[in-house]
Amino acid sequence: MTRSAPYFSDETFRFLRALAKNNSREWFAVNKPRYEQHVRGPCLRLITDLADPLRNISPQLTAIAKPVGGSLFRIHRDTRFSGDKRPYKTHAGLYFAHAAAKAAARGDAGIAALGRLDAPGLYLHLEPDACFLGGGIWHPQPPTVKRVRDYMLANPVSWKQATRSPQFRRTFEMGGDALSRPPRGYDPGHALIDDLKRKDFVASAPLDDAELLRPDLVERLTRRYRQLAPMLDWLCGALDLEF
Repeated sequence: MTRSAPYFSDETFRFLRALAKNNSREWFAVNKPRYEQHVRGPCLRLITDLADPLRNISPQLTAIAKPVGGSLFRIHRDTRFSGDKRPYKTHAGLYFAHAAAKAAARGDAGIAALGRLDAPGLYLHLEPDACFLGGGIWHPQPPTVKRVRDYMLANPVSWKQATRSPQFRRTFEMGGDALSRPPRGYDPGHALIDDLKRKDFVASAPLDDAELLRPDLVERLTRRYRQLAPMLDWLCGALDLEF
């Protein structure tokens, strides 16, 4: 559905630029209404309007419009174990998790017992001059990485179909961390060795800031997310998850 007005505005990016220059609790306290009006509020509205389109891509994709505990990441940084003590992120992040991952996060004993916290999802990143969207599994646990690698060995053709099609490669680029050397126990000469070396199984596509200001943003995001669906479906297959 097309909204009559854009979700975001120049004020969204103006606030994020100002936050990058004034990253302090004192400044944020004074400017919190700007954050709520131009960043958090529009993000929550966008999440609400993406719920049905994402459900049409996969009933397992969740879009939860809650200020805390939903699809919108907190603006606060976790500085407990970081040398960087700046209190706030200078971007907005939206993550549309697989239902199994949300169930595990809620402490569902049946789901958690199956080790299904690692599941593919979709992401949207809003940052001045650095917006992008993507999807996949980011920083999975070692057992998950092994399952994906072994599934890739057993299903090389379908992996290539999901990540090498002309449509996919016109829009997306595989990314994330990877080993510098082939993983132990895998043939260094395998045709998919570069993919087998991956520690993250993610793909992303850049977005112009101006595209985030368009009133047809939901349709534009949905179209690209649908292009990512074959890769997410494949990853679900590797982890015995529904898609």
